[in-house]
Formats: sequence, structure tokens, C-alpha cells
Amino acid sequence: MIGLNLCPFAKAVYVHDRIRYAVSEAESAEALLDDLEREMKLLAAASAREIDTTLLIHPRVLGVFLDYNDFLGVADNALARLGLEGVLQIASFHPAYQFAGTSPDDVTNCTNRSPFPMLHLLREESIERAISGAPEAEDIYQRNAETLRRLGVSGWEIVAGTKRSSRS
Repeated sequence: MIGLNLCPFAKAVYVHDRIRYAVSEAESAEALLDDLEREMKLLAAASAREIDTTLLIHPRVLGVFLDYNDFLGVADNALARLGLEGVLQIASFHPAYQFAGTSPDDVTNCTNRSPFPMLHLLREESIERAISGAPEAEDIYQRNAETLRRLGVSGWEIVAGTKRSSRS
């Protein structure tokens, strides 16, 4: 993500150690929702200088992408119920992530693929600040798709560390 500059905003929070990594032990969507709500409240209450973003990793639940995708609506409802719309937003990452209208093996899906299912909680104000400093922020998705198409699936697997190079 950072090495390929797929998210030009990720490097700063990583370098400044402002990412919270939370691993959920949840084995049901209900238990994950409890963990998600706890993490939303924690992030909203924390200083951005302390925690700017949270990755809620949940390896034991929602391994099937369609179930995960359905849960995103539940997650957005929780955000609204907690009064955090406009304060936080949720980005989604999953090992089998698939954008609508793409085939499962389309390399562009890799922009949102991760080793485990996870929910990325972001501060809206941090996103707005980052976008204001990136004049072509609306082109990020297109640049990412082009980068991945140039790499191809096998190139992505080498970069992501899921496949060994023939030189190894």
C-alpha cells in the first residue's frame, strides 16, 4: 500500500505511528459489531496526534466476502447510531474483495484486498486535510488501477509477498 503509493495518505500516519491495530477475536457478526462500536468510540475520543486511524482486523468472522459486504451496511448503521457520521468513515478490505462489475480475478480488486478481513476507521477531518494537500485526489482510484494493471496479478503477488519471484 505505502510502497506503491496506492494510498498517498497512508505513509504519514504510518511514519508518525498514529495507526491503531486492533485484532478482534469475534466469531460472530454480533460480537464483531460490539468490537467495532468500541473502536469507533475510542477513535472518536482520542486525539488525532495519538490515534489518527484504526485497522480493526477480524480473522475469525466474515471470511466469505458476500457476508462481509453485507456487514458493511450494519457497520454504517452503527456509525449513524453512535452519531459519528461526518466524524468517521469506514473503508473496507478483505482477502476476496471484489468491486461491483469486476471479475474475481481482476487485478484492480487488489487495491482493497488484505490478508484478513478488516474495517479501516478513518477520521473525516484527516481525509479532508489529506485531500486538500493532494490536488488530484479524485484520480487516485484510476492511478491505482493503472499501477495494478501494469504489475499484473503475478507482479502484485510478488509485491504483496504472496508469491516468490522466479529469482528467489
